[in-house]
Amino acid sequence: MAGRTRTGPVAAGSRREEILAAAADLFARHGYRGVSIYDIGAAVGISGPALYRHFRSKGALLSEMLVSISATLLSEGRRRSEAAEDPPAALAALVDWHIEFALDHLPLITIQFRDLDSLGEPDRDEVRRLQREYVEIWVRLIRELHPEVGEPTARSGAHAVFGLINSTPHSARLARSEMEVLLRTMALAALASVAASVRVAGDASSV
Repeated sequence: MAGRTRTGPVAAGSRREEILAAAADLFARHGYRGVSIYDIGAAVGISGPALYRHFRSKGALLSEMLVSISATLLSEGRRRSEAAEDPPAALAALVDWHIEFALDHLPLITIQFRDLDSLGEPDRDEVRRLQREYVEIWVRLIRELHPEVGEPTARSGAHAVFGLINSTPHSARLARSEMEVLLRTMALAALASVAASVRVAGDASSV
């Protein structure tokens, strides 16, 4: 990937949003603990202490990033799935949304994986609550499409698809349009195979 990857909702507009975008880039490259408030200030052309006019601490920056993206993922995923005409279209809409989200938020996906434990406990719990609600949308739709699939299998399948799509910080080596097609094709095939895995397991247990 060439150049700086911007981070969607925190990438343009106010000075506060500029600080969030710069901090996300730095945290993704160096880790939350490897970046100082002075590094973030230098990235946006102000002194480190001047950042405290916008955020009370470096931890508050991390909290706003991760809680905000989790809330956005859930609210838009819910909206798109509810707007779809039937369960297959709803699941496809979720796949498209998650791909769009992943490609627009490469630094934040890296931060989520690596630095979630650096959040304070209340914010960490909120991120996990939001993410659980998001997973439940996928589980419900998978089971509507494939009633023979149990909840644990549907949940495991959803997390496997997340792993595929969230690999974008490492796998996004194609033009965006090509990457979207590749990820969509692979994700839909993986979801279709969830039901097939139940049939295979059932056949194996009957032998």
